[in-house]
Formats: sequence, C-alpha cells, structure tokens
Amino acid sequence: MLLLDAQRGDRDALERFVSATHADVLALCRYLGDADNYEDLAQQTCERAVSSLHRFRATGPARHWLFTIARRTCADATRSRIRRRRLAERVGAVAFVERGSQADVTPTYELDDLILGLHPDRRAAFVLTQITGLRYDEAAEVLGVPIGTIRSRVARARDDLISAGELTQRLQRPAG
Repeated sequence: MLLLDAQRGDRDALERFVSATHADVLALCRYLGDADNYEDLAQQTCERAVSSLHRFRATGPARHWLFTIARRTCADATRSRIRRRRLAERVGAVAFVERGSQADVTPTYELDDLILGLHPDRRAAFVLTQITGLRYDEAAEVLGVPIGTIRSRVARARDDLISAGELTQRLQRPAG
C-alpha cells in the first residue's frame, strides 16, 4: 500500500517504505554485491526503485519487487567490477598490496567471510531466506527460479558453510 500511495505522490509513504525495508536491502547488498560498498549499492537500489516506481503494479509483494531491483543492482555492480579488473589486467595495471609478512598472517574467518565465499547462486538463495527472512517461494519469485532450486541452493549453502567453518577451526588450532 505504501508504494501505491507513493505512486500517487505521497512522499511520506515512500519514506516509510524505504525506512521499513532499508535493513533488508543493506543485508542483501552486503552479501550479493560488494561487501566494501554495500551501502552504496543499497543507495543505488533505492534510487532505481524511486525512478521505477511508476512501473510497480502490485502484482506481488512490494518487498519482492524491491529485492529484485537490489539483486539486479548488485549483479550490475559485480559485472562492472569484473570488467574493470579484466581491463586493468589487460593493460598490466594490476597492483599487489603486501599485507604483512607470512609469519604475521593468521587466517581468521567470520560468518560474513564464509557467506561471501559461497557460490553466487547459493549465496543469493541463502541470504534471501536466512538473512532477510523470505519464504522459499518468495525467494524463488525474486530470483526467477523454481522453489526446488531455492531449497537445494540453501541446503548446499548450509553444507558449504558447515564445511568451511570446520576447515577454519582446524586451521586456527595451534599446532602441537
């Protein structure tokens, strides 16, 4: 209802919708886009949603519509980042930053790092269902895939996270 009111020019309704969905959009952009620039991606999502507001038809939940925009914004940013990196590699402009001596390097992983390490399809399904709280059928609608695909991607993502967590624990144990 807020988006329909916003279409009719109610700025307060638009602000309330953005405020109500902001945390979920941030989480989605953090895990589907660039973790260092997720706030910018969330802002771009908001800008795209506002400019596309006239296209919202209320055939499904407004959150799904917004999450679809967020997913596409993140995908566009990822493609752009990959293109820039490939161009830099072609012209030999890749710079390596030394992060300290090998003796100082201790691998430490948090859940965020593990989630970011998931295959993009699994990460999207996992974040939509486990972090933003969408039902599997809703996530399937946002991602444009069958519900069974969402179920298998989430299950595989969980398995991947468990395996990665176990490996991380073994790596962090002191030798001896």
